[in-house]
Amino acid sequence: MNRRHFLHRGGTFALGVTAGLITPAAAATPINPARKRVLRAAHLTDVHVNHENGSADGMAAAIRHAQAQRDRPELFLFGGDCIFDSLATAKPRVIEQWDIWQRVLAAELKTPARACLGNHDVFGWNNRKDAAVKRDAAYGKALALDKLGLAARHYAFDQAGWHFVVLDSMEFTHAINQGYLARLDDEQFEWLAGDLAAVPATTPICVLSHIPILSAAAFLFAENSTTGTWQVPGFLMHVDAKRIKDLFAQHANVKVCLSGHLHMVDDVTYNGVRYLCNGAVSGNWWKPGKWQDFDRAYAVIDFYDDGSVENAIEFYTTT
Repeated sequence: MNRRHFLHRGGTFALGVTAGLITPAAAATPINPARKRVLRAAHLTDVHVNHENGSADGMAAAIRHAQAQRDRPELFLFGGDCIFDSLATAKPRVIEQWDIWQRVLAAELKTPARACLGNHDVFGWNNRKDAAVKRDAAYGKALALDKLGLAARHYAFDQAGWHFVVLDSMEFTHAINQGYLARLDDEQFEWLAGDLAAVPATTPICVLSHIPILSAAAFLFAENSTTGTWQVPGFLMHVDAKRIKDLFAQHANVKVCLSGHLHMVDDVTYNGVRYLCNGAVSGNWWKPGKWQDFDRAYAVIDFYDDGSVENAIEFYTTT
């Protein structure tokens, strides 16, 4: 397979912003020569597997590509939008998409994996006016949790000296056609605050969410020039980013946040936290060509004992 990648290190990235309480000198701090890598992970987000466009073969190719790395990842992080759509699709077709997802994983995945929910994994929110859909036990997030083998929509785990927090980015709302807003509901936010408070200050923390908490690419996702004002819809980036970043500011060991959703790549550092949006396995939703500037991709992330990370975007081919 043809391969090319961007290596995200320090201030070098595909689309990057360094912002917040960071001086130019701090942004250019040399890499710690004594640090030791403790974990290599593959971050595969927005697979959008379905019955069309060779997506099952593409999903398999991405997994094989990651597992064929000479320095192979020890953990897979699936970043949501596993299937093409469950929001507005009839249940039998949704089940078929999940069957494809599970079949490809069973055939290809040889690496331990964790996952978070994506908006397209949620069943029926776009059909919420249909009383039969709302009565179905699978309505909302229940079906995706079952298919992904998740006991809860948000959770945490520890590995290789790091603490990982997995969030649910989607809060139900009647106000938006999609049925969701990118926001942590109050119950989840309280859980997050308690979880972070319980982690020793010496343990670095990585946060995984489907929708970016903070992103530069979100401003470029849609056309803004016709309004004369930058506008980011509430389903593209967390509307509660200020509340979340204020919480992170109380915990200096929160080091990196991983996301997808936008099918774009960016690297934003704000107040000491790196926010990495790592493209999409499906690229342009499995259609030919790029979405904006980015082709089909996943990320390989190296986690170090000093709380630093290196993020490499891997563009892969399906042939």
